[in-house]
Amino acid sequence: MTARVLVAGASLGGLRAAEQLRAAGWRGAVTVLGEEAHLPYNRPPLSKEALSGKAPFASLAFALRESVADVEWRLGTRVASADLAGRRVVLGDGEQLDFDGLVVATGTRARRLRCPGPTVGRHTVRTLDDAEGLRAALLRPGSPGGPGVRVVVVGAGFIGCEVAATALALGAAEVTVVDPEPLPMLRALGELPARELLRRHRERGVRFALGTGVSAFTGTTNVTGAVLTDGTELPADVVVESVGSLPNTEWLAGNGLDLTDGVLTDEHLRVGGLPHVVTVGDVARFPNARYDGVPRRVEHWCIPTDTARHAARALVAHLHGEDAGQAPFAPLPSFWSDQHDFRLQSFGAPALGTGDVRTLSDGPGDDLLVGYHRDDRLVGVLALGGRSATAAAARYRTELLQQPTTPLKESP
Repeated sequence: MTARVLVAGASLGGLRAAEQLRAAGWRGAVTVLGEEAHLPYNRPPLSKEALSGKAPFASLAFALRESVADVEWRLGTRVASADLAGRRVVLGDGEQLDFDGLVVATGTRARRLRCPGPTVGRHTVRTLDDAEGLRAALLRPGSPGGPGVRVVVVGAGFIGCEVAATALALGAAEVTVVDPEPLPMLRALGELPARELLRRHRERGVRFALGTGVSAFTGTTNVTGAVLTDGTELPADVVVESVGSLPNTEWLAGNGLDLTDGVLTDEHLRVGGLPHVVTVGDVARFPNARYDGVPRRVEHWCIPTDTARHAARALVAHLHGEDAGQAPFAPLPSFWSDQHDFRLQSFGAPALGTGDVRTLSDGPGDDLLVGYHRDDRLVGVLALGGRSATAAAARYRTELLQQPTTPLKESP
């Protein structure tokens, strides 16, 4: 029987895993299982260019490289359970598939609010279908430049702020962002950048209800408004729930794994002491030797590629009876977020240094460039502004890469 690696998950992590398995020398069969009906596509534009109409949804699909031309893609296929020791998965229709190696790449799904009230008119932005539905709702009954709709965005994180900016650009009559924190993206960015972000959004017309949450939604069949925990009632034709994500790990229950927040891995992205199982992408909770070694999930666009490269080498080496000879996984995370006419660009791990944020330089106009420090060590940089600011942040990438990988003294 031909040896086979199963890749559970057909998003960016699954695609990169298939590519890296071939790059690492795996010549056996590769089967990718994906619950969505779509081939892998680019998710960041869903809340920005695709939602605004600047990029057609059909343009988001990734081109498949020649190296994965012989990979089997089974889309619209849900993995229901797995016996990792027995090397078998069970699909949603009851079919059983055996494997020699398994890549866990099932990613995350949008968290939903548990509030009383109607559900029609409440949207998330995680999948292509989500974004298509939200765009249709934002353009009804008005049109770009027309009277538009009233939008309530619950959650002032990356997706929430991006959707708020896009909704205004599409002609929404009003957009209000609700969040229990006193500032948008406070935990991720720290107080100084968060205050600047709030100022920029307000100047461009976004309203904020901060320090409060949603207790209920009004309406009978469709949402007509949101009732906040402070008693305020906000009218709403469209609600966007951007309150975080949940790792898709339920199918792995019963295998003795730590699934507290994603799939816990070792320093080579191997799972539960089983060298024939690795995890990649948003669902992986891995230690990063570059910092303090505390296992964390990292939901940045670069992580599926970085984890896939390392995990594939570890898995293929095991399947070939070899030692991969790799140093512990130590990626340098990066992210960007386009909002209105400005960009946030980061390198490193700002969340580890929000207690010591220092201005690195004053860019032209309103540009902001800050550094995040831990134990007096630079652990991340963030730019907020135009191209000159983001270029300045990129110049710190080399310095961050050259930082010693000795563990930080404290964990956040």
